[in-house]
Amino acid sequence: MATAEMTYTWGTGRRKTAVARVRIREGTGQFVVNGLEADDYFLVETERIAVRAPLFATEMGGRVDVFVNVKGSGKSSQSGAVVMGLARALKEFRSDLEPALRQGEFLTRDPRMVERKKYGHKKARRSFQFSKR
Repeated sequence: MATAEMTYTWGTGRRKTAVARVRIREGTGQFVVNGLEADDYFLVETERIAVRAPLFATEMGGRVDVFVNVKGSGKSSQSGAVVMGLARALKEFRSDLEPALRQGEFLTRDPRMVERKKYGHKKARRSFQFSKR
């Protein structure tokens, strides 16, 4: 039996090839990423601060529980995906938070992707070494 307290609000965030599925609900400020506490999953301090930035910008830090499943890419891109997913979930949770989220640029998708490798080249742009003689 689902009560009003157990309803979740969803948000999906993407960055490079990382995809984060974020669920939030009213709670006490719990932040879980892939079954671990956020501080245990993201070991770099800048990533820890970044994933909580939408909560600080909207002053919802201790009022919602956040549950994240994230996969793909590296930890830095995963933190970017979590930020976007959390911002989208907060916007769905309370639409009056959107101006604060837009001002912090948490709802803007980063379009940068890895450039593909071209034939005749060693990498995307790097050519093989040229020898004149």
